[in-house]
Amino acid sequence: MKQITQLGANVEEALHLALQKLGVTREQVDVEVLQEGKKGFLGFGAKPAEVRVTVKEEEPKEIEQNEVVQPVQNEPVETTELIEKKTVELVESEEEQESKQVEPVETQNNVSKMQEEDPVEKAKQYIFNIAKEMDIHDLKIHSEYEGKRLLFKLESEKAALLIGKHGATLNALQQLTQLVINNVAKTFISLTLDVENYRERRQSTLESLADRMADKAVRTGRKVAFEPMPSYERKIIHNALANRIDIETYSEGTEPNRYLVIEPLK
Repeated sequence: MKQITQLGANVEEALHLALQKLGVTREQVDVEVLQEGKKGFLGFGAKPAEVRVTVKEEEPKEIEQNEVVQPVQNEPVETTELIEKKTVELVESEEEQESKQVEPVETQNNVSKMQEEDPVEKAKQYIFNIAKEMDIHDLKIHSEYEGKRLLFKLESEKAALLIGKHGATLNALQQLTQLVINNVAKTFISLTLDVENYRERRQSTLESLADRMADKAVRTGRKVAFEPMPSYERKIIHNALANRIDIETYSEGTEPNRYLVIEPLK
């Protein structure tokens, strides 16, 4: 039994991509929607749709002796661009999805062309498109590669707009660009976006905050909770307090509202 789990900007696109990889049509599979896509503002805060597609088992059909089998001709197809839309579209209702026919499977030439796309350039173009929607037209992107880690350094007169409050906009843009680049790359790439050394300044701020909050927890004898933050920022605080023996740190809640707690040890 062939089965595949696929991500996409919406359920329809995820299904389309899965059908391409399996080389089958909609009628030949069972589809289970694991997660419907979520639209965000200009793509920020969005979540991809996820489907599980299973190929149906078919019984072999005997061809009558006088039956003439006509060769199947490939129909013209349309290349699907992976998450290159400037905004993530609303997930269509299940009734609308069922009433729509899935587009024909792409030809091998188009699939090969898609696989040959440069993931770094595609990711850069995605960021440029988002920046234009934010009325940022002077953006420059410098890339640094180290193994499977890729760093994009962004420069603009509107750096504050790219960063957002406590880095919320920058974190959302990083998450979306991570999806874009790994839909094209042959191997996984860990992407980091930085704007005018914001990441370094943010780390220093979090480490200082961690010490102050830990001292507060010990002084009051009560737990201290931080505001929700991404996992790598929680990791910075965990590491900053790892050598203290008078407190312990742990995370609570679910993404994207997961937060860190400091608890004093008695």
